[in-house]
Amino acid sequence: MKDLFNLQGKTAVVTGGSRGIGFMIATGFVEAGVKVYISARKASQLEAAAKELSQKGECIPVVADLSSEAGAKILGDAVKAREDKIDILVNNAGATWGAPFEEYSDEAWDKVLNINVKGPFFVTREIMPLLKKAGTFENPARIINIGSVAGFGTGGVAFAYGASKAAIHQMTKNWAAQFAKDHITVNAIAPGAFPSKMMAFITDNEAARKAMESTIPLKRIGMPEDAMGLTIFLSSRAGAYLTGVVIPLDGGGLIRASANT
Repeated sequence: MKDLFNLQGKTAVVTGGSRGIGFMIATGFVEAGVKVYISARKASQLEAAAKELSQKGECIPVVADLSSEAGAKILGDAVKAREDKIDILVNNAGATWGAPFEEYSDEAWDKVLNINVKGPFFVTREIMPLLKKAGTFENPARIINIGSVAGFGTGGVAFAYGASKAAIHQMTKNWAAQFAKDHITVNAIAPGAFPSKMMAFITDNEAARKAMESTIPLKRIGMPEDAMGLTIFLSSRAGAYLTGVVIPLDGGGLIRASANT
């Protein structure tokens, strides 16, 4: 039992690891003894995050814009230059865009789908050889895609975002079926509201946050420990027999929404 959640000595890549849920996950990993590579577009934010995480464990920053195949290759080449294998890949980097239906532009669709859908595909393709080297029959390598409750729901003005996260959920199941033979599990976490730049317009506004929390059965938004705990479970021996699932991490928000339809 004492080794069931043990990640000591593992190596992980977390995209979008400089802030938000990616930073929460990276923090949980380094505190658990995982060597973590984090990526982001903005060098200053990435370096600051890596410096903070390095006070708790080993963290290496890689500046990369994952909205393109070329950016994914930059990340892949940087990791391959230092590592022979990778135990865990967390595809977290993402973007959103809100606008009325009549004003939703090509730029909005391209930005969101490039980062949220094409990015994880190309990053995973780059890291796949290292994942295959890490996975074993009893202890597979892990891919964890960060989806969203928006990939299940309807409404709102983030048209491309919801579509992109639904695509991630489907891609997770597709990959799980394909990569099981390579001793790799693939699962997705679908967060609800967590403190992040993407959700700051709600989480940083006390009235708006309380209004949202009143609709959540557990009556609060997510905490860093919630994201850390589920990711560590999926990455550890405890989660080795789980693949192809999308797990809502939302305090019960989806079941509340289902009950009201």
